[in-house]
Amino acid sequence: MELFILPVIVVIGIFLLFSVFFTVKQQTSAIIERFGRFTSIRNSGLQLKVPLIDKVAGRINLKIQQLDVIVETKTKDDVFVRLKISVQFQVRREKVYDAFYRLQNPHDQITAYVFDVVRAEVPKMKLDYVFEKKDDIAIAVKRELNEAMMDYGYDIIKTLVTDIDPDVQVKAAMNRINASEREKTAAEYEAEAERIKIVAKARAEAESKRLQGQGIADQRREIARGLEESVDVLNNVGINSQEASALIVVTQHYDTLQSIGEHTNSNLILLPNSPQAGSDMLNNMIASFTASARIGEEMKKENKNKGIEPKPRKRIPPTEESNYDDDNFDS
Repeated sequence: MELFILPVIVVIGIFLLFSVFFTVKQQTSAIIERFGRFTSIRNSGLQLKVPLIDKVAGRINLKIQQLDVIVETKTKDDVFVRLKISVQFQVRREKVYDAFYRLQNPHDQITAYVFDVVRAEVPKMKLDYVFEKKDDIAIAVKRELNEAMMDYGYDIIKTLVTDIDPDVQVKAAMNRINASEREKTAAEYEAEAERIKIVAKARAEAESKRLQGQGIADQRREIARGLEESVDVLNNVGINSQEASALIVVTQHYDTLQSIGEHTNSNLILLPNSPQAGSDMLNNMIASFTASARIGEEMKKENKNKGIEPKPRKRIPPTEESNYDDDNFDS
């Protein structure tokens, strides 16, 4: 009989030993009740309680916790949007009793307040302002939660609007609007670039024509000067002006034929191409000049009889460069 009682006593002793001692983790508080009535709050470490009389009714986490709440509501411009609100909260160490006994489910309580605040604030804003004013929504949620949850022993650390998700069709429309705006901006830049190209091209063409005209004028001036010198040289050796002119025309005629022959792919045809044709052309030119001079002399005599004095002609020197106004080339 004694051999049977001894093991029972040992087992009961071990049970009572484990019932007396218990541990509480760091950042945790344990609630001790005696016959169902609150007795004390125990913090982290090795703790003692009366076996079979006291019991650990529950444990409260003192760490910062996060609760994510997804709220669907409508904006002022009748767009349904889903908002994800992240609430970071913590049980106050001095309010462990209230947090344990006054709230059955703190997560549901916080969720209800978040729904209430978000559905009161977002319908006042248009969709674009919801994105811009998301911090204001988070501040409003934190303010309301702090006022409501403070009495229950909860401290709201921070609230964040972590996601704003409109309807799929609304997002597609917003993307199309954004793409249209970017295409409009791109078209404006392309039009401006095209205008600059047209202005630059017009300026280049104007400058090219000016230089081309100046080159032609210089070429003709030098040709005339060369002809004058050639006639003077021929006159000095006893050749009169008519013979000198005929000789120059013939020489230029053959020079032209030689120049044409140097280019095998030339499509130029000189008609007529005989020396006699050059002489006939010269005779026609001389006859024209003579008739023109005779008519000019007669007009001078007629004007002199009428008392009309000829006005002196002013020579305008050619300008080296011309200024161009960009406004003249606006497209």
